[in-house]
Amino acid sequence: MSRLGRHEGGAVALFAGLMLMLICGAVGLAIDVGVWYRTARAMQNATDAAAVAAARDGGSENTGKAVAARYGFVDQAGGITVQIQPHLCPNGQNNCYRATINDEAAPQFFSKVLGIPAPPISTSATVSLTAGASLHQYCILALATSGTSPAVRTNGAPFADLNHCNIMSNTDMTCNGHDLNADSGDAAGVNNGCGNLQTSHVPRVNDPFAGNVANITPGSPSSGAWSSGSKTLTASTTISGDLTLPRNGTVSLTTAAAGSVLYIQNGTLDLNGGTLRVASGGGLTIVFTGTNGNSTSPAPYPTGGGTLDFAAPASGPWSGVAIYIDPRTTGPQTITYSGNSPTWNITGLVYMPHADMTFSGAVNKASTGANCFALIVDSFRINGTGSILARGGCNDAGLTLPFNSIPGGSPALVL
Repeated sequence: MSRLGRHEGGAVALFAGLMLMLICGAVGLAIDVGVWYRTARAMQNATDAAAVAAARDGGSENTGKAVAARYGFVDQAGGITVQIQPHLCPNGQNNCYRATINDEAAPQFFSKVLGIPAPPISTSATVSLTAGASLHQYCILALATSGTSPAVRTNGAPFADLNHCNIMSNTDMTCNGHDLNADSGDAAGVNNGCGNLQTSHVPRVNDPFAGNVANITPGSPSSGAWSSGSKTLTASTTISGDLTLPRNGTVSLTTAAAGSVLYIQNGTLDLNGGTLRVASGGGLTIVFTGTNGNSTSPAPYPTGGGTLDFAAPASGPWSGVAIYIDPRTTGPQTITYSGNSPTWNITGLVYMPHADMTFSGAVNKASTGANCFALIVDSFRINGTGSILARGGCNDAGLTLPFNSIPGGSPALVL
């Protein structure tokens, strides 16, 4: 018996058993802590989404709770509570809402063996109704590279109607007597009365189509006299000097399958009272350019009354661009569009980055094109009636409209 009492065999096994219990406990606790962390992250995502959804729905608690439930956190189920309440914003404004999700006890698997209770988890999120940015797409953009201010302006114009159109000025914009009925008017400077929604001091919009100058590749020029009737264009046609249509005649163009580019070098397009039309399924871009880009024509743009009736190509390097004045042509360009000088039935973009345009009358879509029109000029004035067809078809027309991110337009997380 004395020898048995002094025997040390099995001591290591006993010690190993005790250590194994401790290791298992530590591993179990680590697993539970990881679960708690993942639960807290999932709960925070649900809280953020619930707060934004509730704010967009006027602070509706039911909307916030429904969104939280889609994330797996159902109010009054399994110790979960979801609350949506008005809350003071961090900047002192009172247009915020706060969502809170509480869980009485986090999920627990192994840690309870060690006598460690499951902790409660609580997350919250605060949303301002106006802290987020809204994306505005523009059918009229005044670049104001000349420094003109206001770059968008009107006096009177009681019949102007730019419904479904947003307008942007890179300086001030001033509308006296009528807001133009534009959906929104945004100004990098001060907006004085333009648009149903009026915003000042927004970021300037850089010229989104200046880079298209790299696509200007005119070929060998030909003379500029076309006769009435049908005419087929190759992918690229270059005219030297003025292109003149027959008096009151109609020229119907069949273009290349992917669209055609008509270059007019050092000249203008004189419709001469006639009609330039593109046959169904075709696409045309008219580019006014000159030697080394700088046209010597005093009027590098369409003139002579009549009608332009065509859609821009819907794909390719000139996708969505109907008329393009080479931005390297910087001579004075004072343009008056009155609806018949010529009439524009155009689908696509008209790009005149150095033009001071006075606009009255209406622009309609091409007879074979989508509902899409955009105008980029240096400065823009509306006199009398001004109407631009409803947009909405620019994706089909292949045109990405100029756009801007306007601060303070939608709900966003602030805390």
